[in-house]
Amino acid sequence: MRTDDFTCLHAETRERVLVVSIDYAPINLMDAALIKELDTVARRVARSADIHVVILRSSLPNFFIAHADVGMIADQKPREGVHTPWTNGFQQMTERFRRLPQITIGQIEGHAGGGGCELLLALDMRFAAIGKARLSQPEVGLGIIPGGGGTQRLARLAGRSRALEIILGCEGFDAETAERYGYVNRALPADTIAGFVDRLATRIAGFPKEAVQRAKASVLAAERDWESGLALENGHFEQCLRTPGTQERLRRFLDIGGQTETGERRLDALLTRL
Repeated sequence: MRTDDFTCLHAETRERVLVVSIDYAPINLMDAALIKELDTVARRVARSADIHVVILRSSLPNFFIAHADVGMIADQKPREGVHTPWTNGFQQMTERFRRLPQITIGQIEGHAGGGGCELLLALDMRFAAIGKARLSQPEVGLGIIPGGGGTQRLARLAGRSRALEIILGCEGFDAETAERYGYVNRALPADTIAGFVDRLATRIAGFPKEAVQRAKASVLAAERDWESGLALENGHFEQCLRTPGTQERLRRFLDIGGQTETGERRLDALLTRL
């Protein structure tokens, strides 16, 4: 699979496992450029017969993906006079990963927030490093809601009550709590997570490809009505953008340090200031 045209990430294939490392300093911000490259990866993987498993990880020590670009969101213009439910481009990118025939694994060794978490939730499995991983959905604190599938996937993984705690509390979850909530598969020691994920991916990639893919397809068949749920989520997201004060709140977040490396490491405090 071609990987030499990426600028936000790099990828290598070994033993039928594609390892995609997000390398978009300083915080791996989920902006238009990163979204485009992730979408390209998903499209190319879907057409590759030689790749059986995909690992997503970060090259930065403190961030998996900080969150979606707040400035990009603030500039978004809600569609007027359109009543037909529809899904947005970011939802479509994360869904592309969920529907891949290949197995997808997220390796979390830093902060994953907002859209970064929503990408992880679309993967088949997630593993978090103890003492390093931090997961959060800060959107409501900014006056919006998760708009990349987070409301739908968290409700399925963690249950209604815990999903609402995560989404409405807007606080970071460490690896152990995330494991207990069903947010991630396992919390693993930071010095062993890479070896564990690599071994698991290689193990799965070594099993008969057709059996692995048919097993995944059967599990996905148990998940119903994704399209309408995502369309409803997107409709509520757009309504939030129309709410008086939302644009001001998004801009204020940037003014007080949002999307800087220092500010993102104290994201809970920034949201409280808002």
